[in-house]
Amino acid sequence: MIIIRIKIIACLKHVWMRIMKMVNMAMGAIGRIASAETVSIELQSKLYALGIFPGVEFKVLRQAPLGDPLQVRVGPSLLSIRKRDAAFIDVDTVS
Repeated sequence: MIIIRIKIIACLKHVWMRIMKMVNMAMGAIGRIASAETVSIELQSKLYALGIFPGVEFKVLRQAPLGDPLQVRVGPSLLSIRKRDAAFIDVDTVS
């Protein structure tokens, strides 16, 4: 019973907060990291070390000519993130 309630609340949270994956954001879009939990603790550690952790705002600047990687601005830093890594990052769209 508790597990079902948690899953329902999690689903409603995603609908209410406009949660999407970073990889699906358009160029020029501004977002806020909702979660950066991955299947790999190594990747999650790298993302946190780069400043990608819940609550941080970012802007998608551009994509490489073949679509991979994405360039994002996190604070004063410019980061290039592979699409396969960006697929693990949940974001809340700001604009």
